[in-house]
Amino acid sequence: MINSQAFANRLQKVIEYYNESASSFAEKIGVQRSSISHILSGRNKPSLEFVLKIISYYPDIELYWLLNGKGEFPAISKTTSTAPQISDNYEHPPKESEIKRKDQGHKTIERIVVFYTDGTFKNFQNGSNS
Repeated sequence: MINSQAFANRLQKVIEYYNESASSFAEKIGVQRSSISHILSGRNKPSLEFVLKIISYYPDIELYWLLNGKGEFPAISKTTSTAPQISDNYEHPPKESEIKRKDQGHKTIERIVVFYTDGTFKNFQNGSNS
């Protein structure tokens, strides 16, 4: 369970770190100004959608830190690129010829799920979509 006051303190820290007002912060993440005000005052608890909007707009905020204060903030310094970093143990995707050799047509894709930033998703399953 999220501690509302501790979450509000972390949210205030985020707003101050980015030198935003509550209004400009709300506009950037796509929520009403009152949502920010109600969470900061402790009147309301943050919804999952609210939290996801924050971490979608600000990639250097770690979800775990935002929810319970454990971890680091900011996860990426302001001076570094926000482009995804590739670790030393990153495996590049196999080339098409390697895939054909490995599965030789025995594997099929069961489903693909595409998640959109507005919280909706599209499920593609066995050649059909829903």
